[in-house]
Amino acid sequence: MFHNISILGSTGSIGTQTIAVCREFDIRISGLAAGSNLTVLQEQILEFRPEVASVRTQEDANQLAPLVAGSGTRVLWGEEGIFEVARVAAAECVVSAIVGIAGLMPTLEAIKAGKHIALANKEVLVTAGAIVMEEMRKRNLLLLPVDSEHSAIFQCLMGNDREAIRRIILTCSGGPFREKSRVELEGVTPAMALQHPNWAMGSKITIDSATLMNKGLEVIEARWLFDVLPGQIDVVIHPQSIVHSLVEFQDTSVMAQLGLPDMKLPIQLALTWPNRMAGGLEPLDLVQVGHLDFSKPDCNQFRCLQLAYDAIRVGGTMPTVLNAANEVAVQLFLEEKISFLGIARLIDAVMQTHAVIDSPTLEEILWTDAQARKLSLEVRV
Repeated sequence: MFHNISILGSTGSIGTQTIAVCREFDIRISGLAAGSNLTVLQEQILEFRPEVASVRTQEDANQLAPLVAGSGTRVLWGEEGIFEVARVAAAECVVSAIVGIAGLMPTLEAIKAGKHIALANKEVLVTAGAIVMEEMRKRNLLLLPVDSEHSAIFQCLMGNDREAIRRIILTCSGGPFREKSRVELEGVTPAMALQHPNWAMGSKITIDSATLMNKGLEVIEARWLFDVLPGQIDVVIHPQSIVHSLVEFQDTSVMAQLGLPDMKLPIQLALTWPNRMAGGLEPLDLVQVGHLDFSKPDCNQFRCLQLAYDAIRVGGTMPTVLNAANEVAVQLFLEEKISFLGIARLIDAVMQTHAVIDSPTLEEILWTDAQARKLSLEVRV
């Protein structure tokens, strides 16, 4: 169990639930990094009194600092501020919960400072999986997955030889549009797409769930987390979100992890590992659930999932391009500048133009990301 942590993205959905887990299990917080939600960050600082906190801009830091003057917390800003939160000396573990590639460099700073990582940011491994995993191995650090699906796989693999894996099966709610036709999907609005049936998440992840890109990113993340080939990772639609994922072994035995859809469980497990602590979570009643349904996702209907498989099979910088184009496309959709189906069309168009770098350096990954974003803003779909 970790007794002292730092949180990157403390005011977002995962960050606030991490705060709740820390409160319940008396886990000290030495660093907090947030965007521009100063009201929530102020409350967190006054409650936990971390050594350091960081916000996006100097203006925000100047506004926040006098409000928390009695806390003993140093208020920093910008890239260097978030790096300070990532490597604050007292923290044993850093919770990486910043959405998008923005979480990559702070997470690498934490790793280089010798911190274990509780990973809630898919894009860290999607964009730079080979580099991140090598840095973790060199320092013999733990990477504990916070995504419910990857936490489930992590649990299913306990005590089992990784070479015995036949395939990993990621479950997927299917989002709010799993039964709609392409004609109906053309008319989907941001307000409609933000209504997830099972999970409460931030807007970007909720849209990714509606397009199934969230599952595509998880496929890429699983490839690096569990050292398996893309052909060993399957996705099944499971509307109830009770079975969080499964592992099939070479002897055809299948192990699954079940629980109610509540992100506090994987967060709690990551922070209290290797213990299983009693908390305030509601237990699963299978009789009340009644039935569990599974079906195959339609990759023609939801092209983003297929594009993610295409990207990881190509490898190199292609997943970075996929992620960058998706981040831009989701924002354009939220601004009602492209259609729901336009998200996949934009990503596909950008991927088609990319000349892949097979074994990229970190600098090449960041350059590729910037170029893909620029092109994504120029594509017409």
